[in-house]
Amino acid sequence: MIRITELRLPISHAPEALEEAILKRLNLNPKDLIQAEVFKRSYDARKNVALAFIYTVDISVKDEEKLLKQFANDVHVRPSPDTSYHFVANATQVKADSFERPVVVGFGPCGIFAALVLAQMGFKPIVLERGKKVRERTQDTWGLWRKNILNPESNVQFGEGGAGTFSDGKLYSQIKDPKFYGRKVISEFIKAGAPEEIRYVAKPHIGTFRLVGVVEKMRQEIIELGGEIRFSQKVTGFDIEDDQITGVKIEGQPDLSANHVVLALGHSARDTFEALHVAGVYMEAKPFSVGFRIEHPQSLIDRARLGPHAGNELIGAADYKLVHHAKNGRAVYSFCMCPGGTVVAATSEPNRVVTNGMSQYSRNERNANAGIVVGITPEDYPGGPLAGIEFQRALESKAYELGGSTYEAPGQLVGDFLAGKASTDFGSVMPSYKPGVHLTDLADALPPYAIEAIREAIPAFEKQIKGFSMKDAVLTGIETRTSSPLRITRGTNFQSLNIKGLYPAGEGAGYAGGILSAGVDGIKVAEAVALDYLSQ
Repeated sequence: MIRITELRLPISHAPEALEEAILKRLNLNPKDLIQAEVFKRSYDARKNVALAFIYTVDISVKDEEKLLKQFANDVHVRPSPDTSYHFVANATQVKADSFERPVVVGFGPCGIFAALVLAQMGFKPIVLERGKKVRERTQDTWGLWRKNILNPESNVQFGEGGAGTFSDGKLYSQIKDPKFYGRKVISEFIKAGAPEEIRYVAKPHIGTFRLVGVVEKMRQEIIELGGEIRFSQKVTGFDIEDDQITGVKIEGQPDLSANHVVLALGHSARDTFEALHVAGVYMEAKPFSVGFRIEHPQSLIDRARLGPHAGNELIGAADYKLVHHAKNGRAVYSFCMCPGGTVVAATSEPNRVVTNGMSQYSRNERNANAGIVVGITPEDYPGGPLAGIEFQRALESKAYELGGSTYEAPGQLVGDFLAGKASTDFGSVMPSYKPGVHLTDLADALPPYAIEAIREAIPAFEKQIKGFSMKDAVLTGIETRTSSPLRITRGTNFQSLNIKGLYPAGEGAGYAGGILSAGVDGIKVAEAVALDYLSQ
């Protein structure tokens, strides 16, 4: 295969135009082109440039060697890398008398891919998920959003699909991926029913409702390959002998024997982190971020980002990515931007308020939203590896009080926030958060250094996105679950530094951030588990 990069076509081009452009670019006869496949498609929407798609295409031709030699000095014509996935092991290679089925704790993106790859290699994993199946979990989540009723074991954070199910379904990441594990993640999603376009668009996303069906099909494949998914199985402790994991304790169930345990917990499994700490598993505090959700009219973001191209259906809703380094030394940045989406209630503990962002595949809701968050470090919350959890809890409890102690979220108009006065009425932007937003003064919702940094950042962001500091834009508190507040540190073999057979993985362990990177980490850990079986 040969890869052609930077192939530019008008955004409204006819389907056959791509092949014609390939033939022209390489001066090829049509009969010499065997196959063409789009690897990536992005767009150029600069205001003073004709709107265009930019393609990266993999092709097969009759004489690849001759063509590559002809374009040897052209950096945009090169051999295609091998992006196919290759399994590292098979369970049939393991001695039968030494085999004990691997256990995966958690069934979010990381746990799903760890279990799926283990199942595809024949290891028949057992998955323990504290929450419910995705459709039952969805009903429980709506219970909070519509009726102010929280189920601590079945919500935005806990249940089949993990926190990623109630998100934008973004499938892009900045992780280094030399082995193209990300392509494996994307391919499995497509096989399970995700739209084919996520294979090649520059910023792929699935959307919440579509993710539900995708997750169900992936679960079914794991089961068909001999794996087990056990729901409502809350892990409460760990059996460890001579620095080796030997089993897990499950609430209301007998201990489950296991010498290979993947911890795909997610960043909100606070009680499980505490159990790991009690068991002596090495962990350390790490930086994370806290802040608010900000909502603008999506049309404002489209005009600011796309100019005359705003509203073009081929491009869709515009997004943004912003960062500001404040004078007090704090970094303020946009997080989990959701075009045409909604702000959602994401708490997993009673009497606390947490926000997150979510979009459907269509991204056609009236508002754009993003977290505007401030980076903090363990120096801000001294006290050991679990201190970050208590820091988060204190902020979430305060947000619950500021919101009226009903699971409504505290909110404030941007103009009032910048002026330092409480808001009393909404303007042109109506917040999307359910159960509702209680207007107040958010100055007490975060530490003073964070409020100071955000107040400086919003006008600075105005210079990049006209209208960003509009007075009627709404801030909703509070965003605390940006990433795990701790890291369950692992070695190069992907095992815990001090407990053999324990494999910290994904967001909760501090090794991923988002659906794609969590899925990739799940694959890497599954491979490490399989290779360890082979070494025994």
